[in-house]
Amino acid sequence: MRDDHDTPGNGGHEARSGRVETREERADRRWAELLQEVRVTQTGVQILFAFLLTVAFTPRFQGLGQVDRGIYVVTVLLGAAATGALIAPVALHRIVTGRRLKPETVDWASRSTVAGLVLLLCTVASALLLILRVVVADVTAFWLVAAAVIWFVTCWFVPAVWLFHRSRRER
Repeated sequence: MRDDHDTPGNGGHEARSGRVETREERADRRWAELLQEVRVTQTGVQILFAFLLTVAFTPRFQGLGQVDRGIYVVTVLLGAAATGALIAPVALHRIVTGRRLKPETVDWASRSTVAGLVLLLCTVASALLLILRVVVADVTAFWLVAAAVIWFVTCWFVPAVWLFHRSRRER
């Protein structure tokens, strides 16, 4: 996912909003920014995943019906997938370090992080559904989860899409 564009004839430098940096400098900056973002999300997803893993060992779990057990299995699998996607940038970087692939590594790591965020959203929605089905009526649980998903999409993705389209119109 690119946030700057090469300008032909600029000697390998990229300019955006007055910033002039080489392709490698840009990759270093983007990598540092991505690492900060991933640190925040990794902590959250790992805590959620750890909590999910303990649920099966609680006394109340034995009383869950087949549907709720199915939701639980899907939730745990989504949590595992989110954890994998959000840790993937670290593994990728470690494996390709020193091979002069930083720009490509940052692009792949960025894609993996976005996939991890989508999986985290699905994990949270599924966990909410499981918990709310125990607390309120099924229909109410569904609508509460739908509202939560809309909220997360609005907070996490809508501003980025809006900024992306606005910046494309301005070019």
